[in-house]
Parts: sequence; C-alpha cells; structure tokens
Amino acid sequence: MDFDDTPEEAAFRTEVRSWLVANAPAKGGPEDFSTGFLEQTMTEEEFHRRVKQWQELLVDHGWAGITWPKEYGGRGGTAMQNTIWGQEAGQFGVTVNNYAVGIGMAGPTILRHGTDEQKKRYLLPMLRGDEVWCQLFSEPDAGSDLANISTRAIRDGDEYVVTGQKVWTSGAADSDWGILLARTDPDVPKHKGITYFLVDMTTPGFDVRPLKQMTGSEHFSEVFMDEVRIPVGNVLGEVNAGWGCAITTLSNERGLIAGANKSSDTMALIELARKRGVSDDPIIRQHLVDCWIRQQIQRFHGYRLQTALSKGVPPGPETSVMKLFAAEYLRRLGNTSLEVLGPEGQLLDDHAPAGTEWQARFLFAPAIRIAGGSNEVQRNIMAERVLGLPGEPRPDRDTPFRDLGRAGS
Repeated sequence: MDFDDTPEEAAFRTEVRSWLVANAPAKGGPEDFSTGFLEQTMTEEEFHRRVKQWQELLVDHGWAGITWPKEYGGRGGTAMQNTIWGQEAGQFGVTVNNYAVGIGMAGPTILRHGTDEQKKRYLLPMLRGDEVWCQLFSEPDAGSDLANISTRAIRDGDEYVVTGQKVWTSGAADSDWGILLARTDPDVPKHKGITYFLVDMTTPGFDVRPLKQMTGSEHFSEVFMDEVRIPVGNVLGEVNAGWGCAITTLSNERGLIAGANKSSDTMALIELARKRGVSDDPIIRQHLVDCWIRQQIQRFHGYRLQTALSKGVPPGPETSVMKLFAAEYLRRLGNTSLEVLGPEGQLLDDHAPAGTEWQARFLFAPAIRIAGGSNEVQRNIMAERVLGLPGEPRPDRDTPFRDLGRAGS
C-alpha cells in the first residue's frame, strides 16, 4: 500500500489546494455550506443556490468531472487525481451533494455504457448542475433483492410504456431526470429481463410523493408511474441487459457513500466533549477512542483504494468493505454524540443550546445502513466475491420471473 504521492500527484495536490484556498469558503466559516439543508443550517432554497453556484464555478475552471473526457466538460484526468480532489475539497466548506446521483452515479454509467449521442446530450448539463438526477431503483418488494423489481416496461412502437412504483428515491421531487430499472421480459430469470432507462421526470404519468423522515426532512420520496412513455432511444446499454449497467451504478454509489466520511468528524466530536466537560468520563472516552480508531481504519481503506486507482485498477468489491465499515462507523459516531450531548440530544429545534447538527447525524445514520445495498448485502458480496466463500442458496436464480408468483407479473 502506498501512502505518499508521486511527484506528479504531489504537484497536482498543490495545484488543487491553491485553487481551493483562493476560491472555496473555509470550513466552519460564515460562508460554509457543506452541512447544508440536511443539518438545517440554511433554507433548502439557499442550499440549492449555493451548490449550483459552486458547481458552475468548478466547470468553468476545469475542476468538475476530473476523470470525464474534456469533450463532455470534464478535465480528462486520472482516477487518482479525482481522489486527490475529493480529499482536498473535503477540507473546505463546500459540497456538491445535490448532484451526487448524476455526477457520481449516472454519469459514470453513461460514460461506460452510453452511446455517443447519449453522452453528448446528458453529460455536460449534468456536470453543470443544469439537470438534476435521481435514482429510480428500489421498490417495496425489491430493496436488498434489487433484481426482484416488478415495474414493467412494455414496448409500444418507438416508446416503452412504464407502470410501477419506486421508493426511497433521494431528491425525486427536485430532479429533472432519473435512472430507471424496469422489467422488459418476465419470461427469463429476474436478472436477465431488466432494462436500464434514462427518463425525463416531467413526463406525464409521474406521481412523486415525499416521505417525511425522522430528521424532519423529506429527502426521500416514493414515485408512482402510470403509463409513463419513454423513447426507445433512452435505453442505456442493451434491452434486457440492464443489470450490468446497474452494477456499474451501484459500485459507484457504494464508493460515494464510503468516501463521505471526513477525518474532521471525530475530532469535532472530541472537541464537543471537551467543551461540555465530559471528555474525562471513562465510558465516553472509550467510545470517542473507538470512533477515532474506526475513522483511521476507514482512512487506510481509502489508501488501499487510492493505491489501486493510482495503478489504473478500477473499483471492485472492496467498495462494499468500505461502505459497510462506513455505515458502522456512522452509527457509533451518532450514538456517541448523543451520549456527549446528554439530555439536550433529545432536542431537534431552536431550543437546542448546542445546535442540532449531531442530532440530525444520529437520526440519518440508519439510512446509510440501507442506502446503496444493506449491510447484509455488503456482507454477502464480501463473503462471496472477496473471500470466495460458497454462495447463498438462490433457488429462484434460474426461474423465469413470471413463475415466481409476483403480483402483476
């Protein structure tokens, strides 16, 4: 495992840091918008405005889409340069979370599986933040077993007619486009009859219903589709071969979730414990040290991925290791923060003397144990694809979807 930058990487890091110092707001300063609407530090409208403004600045100065080809608005750089950018930008008061699904998940999938026409149409507006994307994958009966989707797409001339329901769709109410998995052939096994679509969210037939979370926000929505018509040209990859495209998206999603942890999180919690006079409590000290150790282990997982990227090795099942570890770390971080806050941790409004940032993190942490594949799914991937252990029995793997007894199949 390599810990040091090569001379070329060090030079790039210096260039990145210099630009960020000159253009990005300081972490914790009055212009910091990195925590954003989730932690209720600003209105949703102001947060979206700041993120859009920042994303446009990145495009104009060549810092958006580090690995994307220049012809699509990117920098044409390496995966390692993209990692360095993320490490450095994470130390400033900025975020591009509004565009995570588009730039971090849909974009790489279109780059890998899309036609030239699709790349020219979608990538630059996505990169500039002119078009916001959401992910229409999970369903009430297809969460951990994503291939069990029952949303149907039936060919009608030059269009597909889609009917079904999706759930836990982040940012659906504010999205212009979506990446959609739908079943186009129920007469083959469930993994083989799925097609990946690019869908305009303004198409008639969409009904987006926000879901209130325990944080108080409505970040997720359930989405109903009633005969939504999608042009045949909006199929990504091959018809009935959408599972391969979905795996590309999910691998990038897991990497995004795992990479969202910041080294400053644990140190900020330690500082909070000091301010509140509980840093000498032996139980709290033990929990703080546990969080710090886990954050450091996650950092070394990042170094392993960084080493692979520097050698041109694309992300693989190891992203499941990082994602699982990140979910557990965030759970412990949230639990410890509530111990530090004591009774004030029960407050989630303006009456909270220490603010509501840590309470929001605590309440949001369970979502990370589900998003991008549940902890149980990640353990299966690690066991089977990393450790080479025997796979779980899957009696339905070779059974036509229609014969699985699903309603409406």
